[in-house]
Amino acid sequence: MNSSSKLIEDAVNAFSSLPGIGKKTALRLTLQLLKRDEMEVEQFAESFIKLRKNMQYCKQCHNLSDSEFCDICKNTARDNSIVCVVADFRDVLAIESTGQFKGKYHVLGGLISPMEGIAPSDLNIATLLERAQGNEVTEIIMALSATMEGDTTNFFIFKKLKEFNKKISVLSRGVSIGNELEYTDEITLGKSILQRTPYEISLK
Repeated sequence: MNSSSKLIEDAVNAFSSLPGIGKKTALRLTLQLLKRDEMEVEQFAESFIKLRKNMQYCKQCHNLSDSEFCDICKNTARDNSIVCVVADFRDVLAIESTGQFKGKYHVLGGLISPMEGIAPSDLNIATLLERAQGNEVTEIIMALSATMEGDTTNFFIFKKLKEFNKKISVLSRGVSIGNELEYTDEITLGKSILQRTPYEISLK
């Protein structure tokens, strides 16, 4: 962009480096920050610095966390016997927003995708198998997106889990094929969790 100010240009370039933010939106955000109180802008910037420096991954479920273990894993009121497997943090937020799931999570950190060079070894599958070996976990819900990558990951993990003799279920097909969980409305997603079905049925 051609600007009378290098400072504005740098700020616009910083905002527009984020996915989904074009130059026009970046300029609007930059000008909005200029209208804010200086202390407010400093707090705004500091929140991102703290986020980058202090954010961790939960040692049990791999969810994003402020400390060694996330608040969901530390919550003794939640059901340890049910583990919901999701691709990433956004899926945890989507499911939590339904208020229908009271178990624990396991965040894979992505989905198997040969096209993108993501192999099973790149995901948090080994630690999921470790959790499944214990007696405490009785059901594992595969809450992955109804895409080719999601189905591939479901099938791979299902084969690995079969030897542990656990109940393995998937979301009911209220979640449309091709949809990502984060874009599914809360009511539909909530019903899909409550009406989950055995994984073997989905293979037929």
